[in-house]
Amino acid sequence: MGELLRALERAQPAMGGWILDERGVVRPHINVSSTATTGRVTRRSARETGSTCFQRSQEEESQMTELLVGTRKGLFVLEGGAGAPFEVTARAFEGEPVEYVMRDPRTGRLLASVRSAFYGPKLWYADDASSEWKQAEGVALPAGGDAALERIWVIVAGEDDWTVYAGGAPGVLFESRDGGENWQLNRSLWEHPTRPDWQAGGGGLCLHSIMPWPGDPDRLALAISAVGVWLTDDGGATWRHGNRGLVPRYMPEESREATIDLCVHDLHRAPKRPERMFMQFHGGVYRSDDTGETWTDIGGGLPSDFGFPMVVDPADPDSAYVIPLRSDGDRVTADGRVKVYETRDAGTTWTERGRPATARCLSDGAPSGVRSGRRGIRARAVLRGDLGRPVRVGRRRRHVVHGGRPPTARVLDPRLPVA
Repeated sequence: MGELLRALERAQPAMGGWILDERGVVRPHINVSSTATTGRVTRRSARETGSTCFQRSQEEESQMTELLVGTRKGLFVLEGGAGAPFEVTARAFEGEPVEYVMRDPRTGRLLASVRSAFYGPKLWYADDASSEWKQAEGVALPAGGDAALERIWVIVAGEDDWTVYAGGAPGVLFESRDGGENWQLNRSLWEHPTRPDWQAGGGGLCLHSIMPWPGDPDRLALAISAVGVWLTDDGGATWRHGNRGLVPRYMPEESREATIDLCVHDLHRAPKRPERMFMQFHGGVYRSDDTGETWTDIGGGLPSDFGFPMVVDPADPDSAYVIPLRSDGDRVTADGRVKVYETRDAGTTWTERGRPATARCLSDGAPSGVRSGRRGIRARAVLRGDLGRPVRVGRRRRHVVHGGRPPTARVLDPRLPVA
């Protein structure tokens, strides 16, 4: 990652010294989120997009890795081949915060969440990063109410060809049926009878996790901080809680069973066994084997069950990875070293994996950024964020996404000095 940021400075001479200081440390005003894809990237043809930026052979395409980097100063698109340095191939939204960006694996379309100080959060789409971006329609709350749309936390592709979901604050779900051009608010969740009782977590009332069911577009699981897990079997027409077994230790004991003030930090579905889900809770690591209806505590083998990011292995439903913090009140890694813990037996046991990266984690943030694969994972970054769902990295770098408030990058590679 350090090399990628240096490539930005080389490609943009005017930015020299603005991203990295003289020690090679990322300057505090830089926020980094990324989406990386290895292998051939699905793009619309030049005939469809009118673009000539990506006229490569199939062999060249198969060796390219695309990295989408969302920062407070816009979107940067970098590409590089195996063993070759990355180069900046496109920029967009210069000077504006890009909070989330993804390339739809079905169509190749790019979707970005951009928050304007004047116009608020908006969704944009383009078939090519260097072509014209168009603002999506319908990303708004009903007129006449007191609530305001605060931000879009996450964008997720659905299970049919053109459905896309976007989650945001205050606890809202938007749906698109045309690949992200037009959006509608999911009214049944927005008008749920329990909404007046919903309480925001430290990062706001944020819908940060959206888990489709492979092959079934009607089944969906959501996580909202701090309102727990929500499930639908009818395409979002109705919603029900999926919180049985969760224990909010931050609540008085007599209130725990009835409360819906449940602060989920991260939620994942095992693609090869979709009824199995893993969760990092605000004090607890859980697994569900019944599509999220009930939850079993699996954090007993960890040095601490408090943390933020979680990763599952898409090829192994028994494997998950977490980075424990000392406690809710002391949000630092043990001994100041980022340690990734892995389970290969669905949480029965946990094993420390990889060489711990020495880094400092600020008290209001969460260590994050893990690179996962069949042979283990390495800590790659320490990022500061609000809720702490900063970076989720997929197997073989096939996808890296950022959810939550854009983090301030402090350490982007174990080889870089610690700020």
